[in-house]
Amino acid sequence: MSSNSSKPSPLPQRGPFRKRTLRQHVLRRMALVVPISVLMIVLAKTGVIDTLTDRYTFRPESWFDDTALVRHLRVVVTHNGMTNIKPDCLLFVVNGNDPPTGSRIDVMQKTSGSCPGPKGELPKLFTLRIDRMNHVIMSDQGSPTLFHPMP
Repeated sequence: MSSNSSKPSPLPQRGPFRKRTLRQHVLRRMALVVPISVLMIVLAKTGVIDTLTDRYTFRPESWFDDTALVRHLRVVVTHNGMTNIKPDCLLFVVNGNDPPTGSRIDVMQKTSGSCPGPKGELPKLFTLRIDRMNHVIMSDQGSPTLFHPMP
């Protein structure tokens, strides 16, 4: 056997198959993870994620489910400027005496825990009248007992 027929000499690998150093690996991961994390934080703080979630989870049959309807109203009320109170500090009280096709929901401000205000009080902000059959929401904000379409 000649020395030429022994193992071929390893050629330096090029292109996508060459070995990366640990530093290159970490930098590439950071270049991907950091911008995505910052984007998610910005979307969460601005309420875009809440709005998108509501848009994809609130279905026509959700109008007859009080829990889903209150979740939808919490997003709508806080994102259309009806109140500047944090969504966690709003309390929605569904009137149980109303017919199943329509309801009245009182929107109140919680003042316990991390919510500002005098402790133990529940100031009423406004009332929402829901027509579940026609998917219409009316509000008496700014004019008690006189309902108008929500902004």
